[in-house]
Amino acid sequence: MKVECYGASRPRDGGTGNEDAFWIWRPSSIVAALCDGAGAAQHCAAHVLRLFARQIEGGLLQVQSFPAWAHWVRSTDGALAGGSETTFVGVAVVGDRVLGAYTGDSRAYLVNEGGCRILSEQSGRRIGTGEAEASPIHEPLDPHDTLLLMSDGAWTPLPLTIIHRTVMAARMQDFADLPSMLIDVAGKHGRADDMTVVALRRR
Repeated sequence: MKVECYGASRPRDGGTGNEDAFWIWRPSSIVAALCDGAGAAQHCAAHVLRLFARQIEGGLLQVQSFPAWAHWVRSTDGALAGGSETTFVGVAVVGDRVLGAYTGDSRAYLVNEGGCRILSEQSGRRIGTGEAEASPIHEPLDPHDTLLLMSDGAWTPLPLTIIHRTVMAARMQDFADLPSMLIDVAGKHGRADDMTVVALRRR
């Protein structure tokens, strides 16, 4: 099974920094994560992703087990409580399924010919509040399905119909361009917030 995964991020109009960050790991299987820092917190988003990357690269986080994801979120939240805050949404491709977790208002979507569906309905508290609790992502990943991770700056301007239409229109183009295409559509009237999109597709 071949899985493609790419991401793109742009700061808000006039912004001097980007509070969003994303990370993609490809060595044996695909793992991807996105964070959106709150309130001049770009260092928090990047820091949390570095912590996550160490767990994945070191084989310390068992991605096929949601309790492992939930434990990592709780322990990271406890370590950062009282400081800067960040959302988290992360997924791993395990066989023909995608597994992961999220907390905060960054979103995951599953897009295919049948439509576009939000996989992260309950937003939860951000990491750093001391009250973050992970919610699970556990979905079949069929051929030609596209999974999106999006920060609120990217998803807020886009109804499900526009996300679906953009993904379907991009099917015959280079998949690496899809994250930037979604950001272009979301920001066509200006970027009021940092925008980040990670796109993953099973071929």
